Amino acid sequence: MSNGETREKSIVLVIAAAIVAVALGLGLNQVGSGFAARTSEGITVTGSARVDAKADKVVWTLSAEFVSPTQSVAVTRVTSSVEEIVKYLNAGGILGDAIEFGSLSAYGQEEYMNGSSTGRISSYRASRTVTVRTSDVETVKKLSTEIGTLIAAGVNVSNYGPQYYVSKLSDLRPELLEQAVRDAKVRAEAIVAATRGKVGNVMSVRSGPFQVTSPDSVDTSAGGFYDTSTIDKTITSTVTVVFKVKS
Repeated sequence: MSNGETREKSIVLVIAAAIVAVALGLGLNQVGSGFAARTSEGITVTGSARVDAKADKVVWTLSAEFVSPTQSVAVTRVTSSVEEIVKYLNAGGILGDAIEFGSLSAYGQEEYMNGSSTGRISSYRASRTVTVRTSDVETVKKLSTEIGTLIAAGVNVSNYGPQYYVSKLSDLRPELLEQAVRDAKVRAEAIVAATRGKVGNVMSVRSGPFQVTSPDSVDTSAGGFYDTSTIDKTITSTVTVVFKVKS
């Protein structure tokens, strides 16, 4: 091959490489412009939906406790208190499988003098829990409110308060999420209308945690909130939606 042919071939290769470089540069530029345009065309809006609901399940834990210098006396008194608790529940309409019993426990409490243990047992503490699980939330609410009559009768019982739950929360989620997305679209349309634009298709949706609160409560949590202290509840869902905007 002559020097002239070699020079021509080199020139051709250089030109070809330059064409490829320009083409790649233009292509990358177009790709970058595409992503930037997509981002600039989108609007991010948070929508919410809420519904009032009533708890249809309750868990109520009571604890019978007694402290005595003698272990047998402590156990006997706790056993007697549990029997009285069950009588109180039965008389109020809570029966059978709705009542669960925890294990009876008894342990010695060390004697202390001047902040140091003497190594001796000063007393024994015995305890046993009684837990009610039922859908009869109104009955449990009434019994919990009137538990003072049992205490006044000399029964050693601790009332931790009923915990009320909405068992069909999973059934409410799809409807609430749909309403929250609709709310987000209404808000997006109101914002975009000021610029004479139009809201297009949904580009992405992210669901937030559900908040289950007492009515009129402003309690929220980043991981979701669940208030169990009341029968009446407000369930709130939120979604963050990115809509495409059309001019």
